[in-house]
Amino acid sequence: MTIGQTTDALTRFANNTIHQNVAETNTAISVRPQENQRTARAETNRLDSDSVRRAVRDAITLMRSQEPDDRLLPLFEPEPVVTVERVAESTVSCTPSERAGAVAEAIRIAESEGQTAAGIYSTGVARETLINSRGVFASHEQSMAVFSVTMLETGSSGWAKASAVDRSRLDVAALARQASRKAIESRNPREVEPGRYTVILEPAAVLDLVGQMFGDFGGTALEDKRSFLTDRLGSELFGENITIYDDCTHPLQSGSGFDGEGVARRALTLVKRGVVQDLAYSRGAAQRADKAATGHGLPVPNEVGEYPLNIVIAGGGVSVDEMIRSTDRGILVTRLWYIREVDPYEKMMTGMTRDGTFLIERGEVVGGVRNFRFNQGLIELLNNVESAGPSVRASGEETFDMVVPPFKAHEFHFTEVTRF
Repeated sequence: MTIGQTTDALTRFANNTIHQNVAETNTAISVRPQENQRTARAETNRLDSDSVRRAVRDAITLMRSQEPDDRLLPLFEPEPVVTVERVAESTVSCTPSERAGAVAEAIRIAESEGQTAAGIYSTGVARETLINSRGVFASHEQSMAVFSVTMLETGSSGWAKASAVDRSRLDVAALARQASRKAIESRNPREVEPGRYTVILEPAAVLDLVGQMFGDFGGTALEDKRSFLTDRLGSELFGENITIYDDCTHPLQSGSGFDGEGVARRALTLVKRGVVQDLAYSRGAAQRADKAATGHGLPVPNEVGEYPLNIVIAGGGVSVDEMIRSTDRGILVTRLWYIREVDPYEKMMTGMTRDGTFLIERGEVVGGVRNFRFNQGLIELLNNVESAGPSVRASGEETFDMVVPPFKAHEFHFTEVTRF
């Protein structure tokens, strides 16, 4: 059984005006009975005794209607789990007035440049407790603050976003100035021919593009042969400068120290100097592969199995400014969006740039360019990385937050210019 509670508050703004402030607390109970190799799950957010009993009865009825699954394991028995402190009082106690004050500062920055600001500022806390009849009792509490802003001008825009367990780590004014500067610098964007370019991807762009591959780093995906790592484990798939971990204890990470069955999360080295090494394994996938469970399983039953959730891509010591200065001609990308998979085995992705795409010539940013559509394989990209900056906690829109660096890479494939 899982008991979860989320308390979220959101301030939304557009056209330089706060137009929405909402807060919600939701508590839900999820029940999973298991009997004779059958299991099922039912959930309710009504906490009166009759509703809870009804959820239990519904779960039992669903369970008994299932066909037996000979791969279903007994309920997990308790083991020590990793305790990670992820609650900041500044986030938990944040008031609507405090969020409004920060948003007002962002709007003042927009108005000082004749721009229009839109975005969100949210704060909240989530609590989760996992219990089973074999004695598992695992609990986690986490706060989270998120600020996102888009600065709009006629013909150009800039964007910035960040998240943190501790709200005091979010410099809202700095993020607003960053988005404003990008909108200014991309005024009157020129049209540049598509083709293969040296590209500098800021952390949000790295996150949303490279983050598309981590669902494949699971034992179930490999077993089902839907992972691009099929027949590639142990091979040097990426460049020697690519090392990727999964580590729930990293100070910039978020999330619990246990998985959907109560198994303690283990730190994994997914890629070391370009060589694919560890995979995430749920209990079931681990047994079938004769491996040890790594604590990355999703709540049972599910069709996905497991995947790593605490990605850390090792960075380097080259700043974005240094990358720009070392580039004779290239493209600087703030963020990507509308990313879709074209070829699952080569991990070919397509998508578009937005909110700050710039031309670099002779070591300087010379102005904004019209946005591009790209077709880019992730294997190729991670073989073409020339340098990396320090890793930071990054937020995007296409995948979950990770700790990633900016990348400079060659031969990035822009296929066409978009209409905006």
